[in-house]
Amino acid sequence: MDGLATAAGHEDRQVPLKNYCKGLLLAGERKSIEPMAARLDPTRVQPMRQSLHHLVAKAPWSDEALLEQVRNEVLPAMQKHGPVVAWIVDDTGFPKKGKHSVGVARQYCGQVGKQDNCRVAVSLSAATWSSSLPIGYRLYLPKEWAEDAARREKTEVPEAFEFQTKPEIALEQIRAALAAKVPGGIVLADAAYGINTEFRHGLTELELHYVVGVQSSMTVWEPGKQPLPAKPRGRMGRPPRLLHRTPDHRPVTVKQLAMKLPSSVFQEVTWREGTDRKLRSRFAAVRVRPAHRDYWKAAPHAEEWLLIEWPQGEEEPTKYWVSTLPPTTKLKALIKMAKHRWIIERDYEELKQELGLGHFEGRNWRGFHHHATLCIAAYGFLVAERNRFSPSARAGHLGFVASGPAPDFRPRGSPRTPRTA
Repeated sequence: MDGLATAAGHEDRQVPLKNYCKGLLLAGERKSIEPMAARLDPTRVQPMRQSLHHLVAKAPWSDEALLEQVRNEVLPAMQKHGPVVAWIVDDTGFPKKGKHSVGVARQYCGQVGKQDNCRVAVSLSAATWSSSLPIGYRLYLPKEWAEDAARREKTEVPEAFEFQTKPEIALEQIRAALAAKVPGGIVLADAAYGINTEFRHGLTELELHYVVGVQSSMTVWEPGKQPLPAKPRGRMGRPPRLLHRTPDHRPVTVKQLAMKLPSSVFQEVTWREGTDRKLRSRFAAVRVRPAHRDYWKAAPHAEEWLLIEWPQGEEEPTKYWVSTLPPTTKLKALIKMAKHRWIIERDYEELKQELGLGHFEGRNWRGFHHHATLCIAAYGFLVAERNRFSPSARAGHLGFVASGPAPDFRPRGSPRTPRTA
């Protein structure tokens, strides 16, 4: 806490910052300013509320400096049990009524699984095999917001932030992590990012390997095939240099390719232990060349892995990934890395349900990011504490027998059932 308080700069911010983090970690359904102030100091709620509000909505401390401090404290604790293996790109939505809070627009919201009025933030997390921590976090500003000077001014959006797509924001976060010399890993992302060719090319230019989801409509050249070379030179004009296709020589979608593969190519693979069972499915991996607009290129795209998941009993494959991991990569290693995105679902569940990531009620840009940074700081504390124990101990296998009733791990709102110690 002292390190965080120092990173916040001015001495007057140190006590409010410690109070805010304490408020996030205390029990309570809502982690917005008013209820936190009431829990922190029931006898002087109003002064406490004003102190917390000034810290998060007004004080000009740097989110980047504080996140760097969190990273410097937490990553070494995580790495005691293994190296950083992945950088995970993701975004998360926060349902929000009205239209005045910064970034609110009708867009896809993962929390409700459909288009809705919400805000969306893009994040980058560093992950070992057993832990993960958000190291970059930024609000996605829809184009209608980015180009609305009046709303920008009212919500105090800095001039430096212009419209960027989510993949562009993610690439910027990755470049910042490289510049800060954060321990590197393989980049993981879902199909919303993986289908973006510029995003994948950007990672390759940064010399980073990736395993990213793609949609079934992505086009590739079948194994062993590629676009035709440039046409022969004619009698006049410059010699052709662009690749080309013919009606009989065209790429296919990854779904079409998967459906043509013989069943013997698919293997049943277990990639990790789940909560109550081993996680298994059928997979195949083949080497392909992406075909996106290669008719504007003089050389074909490099070969990559196409990983296909086709669970037993399903009529067609359910998931696809492309990867630049080396050609010698074993199938199980490829699957294990592709599936490792699950770890940040746990992060967001805890950040939202226990630490109030989506509970900030202000409307301005600074408050949204300050609140999120302090939530990540509080979560980082929990991650570091858990890493004082081995992964098996954190999973509940200490072997100790405690007296008294067994702990109640019910999902919030579910009926209580009798349990035996």
